[in-house]
Order: sequence, then C-alpha cells, then structure tokens
Amino acid sequence: MPTLTRWFVKTAMIYLALSLLLGMGVAYNPLSGSGGLAGLFPVYLHLLVFGWLTQLIFGVAYWMFPKYARGPARGSETLGWMTYLLFNIGLLMRAAGELVQQRPPQSIWAWMLVVSALLQWLAVMLFIINIWPRVRGK
Repeated sequence: MPTLTRWFVKTAMIYLALSLLLGMGVAYNPLSGSGGLAGLFPVYLHLLVFGWLTQLIFGVAYWMFPKYARGPARGSETLGWMTYLLFNIGLLMRAAGELVQQRPPQSIWAWMLVVSALLQWLAVMLFIINIWPRVRGK
C-alpha cells in the first residue's frame, strides 16, 4: 500500500472517530432531550462525509485504480500530496469556520468558509487531474 494511501486511510479513520463522537454530542442532551450541540450538525456532516468517506475513497482510488504502464505507476505523487494537504486544510478550516459561525457573524469568518470551500474544491480538481488518465478500459 502506498504511503499516500496509508495517510488518506488513517486520516479518514481519525475523522470517522471524531465525527461519531461529535454526532453523539449533537444528538444527546440529558436536560432538554434535544441536541445540546445541535448547532454543530454541519461540522459533524462535513467530518463524516468529507473527512471519512471522501478521504477514504481518495486513498483507495489512488491505490487501486489501474497503474500506468510507463512513468510513475500512480501518476504524480506530488499532486496526490497536494490533494491530501489542501483537502485536510480546507476541511479543518471548514470545521473551525462553522464553529465560529455560531456566534454573531462577522465577515472574516464568512470568508474563512469561502476559502475552506475553495481549498477543498482545488483538492478535488487535483485528484481528478491525477486519477482521470487511470480510468480506462482493458
């Protein structure tokens, strides 16, 4: 298993554990019967869907898709690492931005969410550029 895949998969498992822990906090409040951390539901969803699921897919796709006959077997490792870094920086910025959005909105925090979304979009584009040529017939 390539090093990059191991990083994607292990990071995905960390996000799975964190998102489920946060999900329990969102769902449980013994005093009111409703979610005490209900405002953190968007963070929970982002950590679960992007942190766990999407990142796991990226790692396994990088590893398992057909290799190139010539050149680097899995495409550009640099693009792979850039994908990993941009995706995770964007995801962590998104989580932090959602947390501070619970307070009265201020423009700097709104821009943090925009930048985080842009970083994640760039990471996805790099992933597509890197993996696209490996999606082929026999």
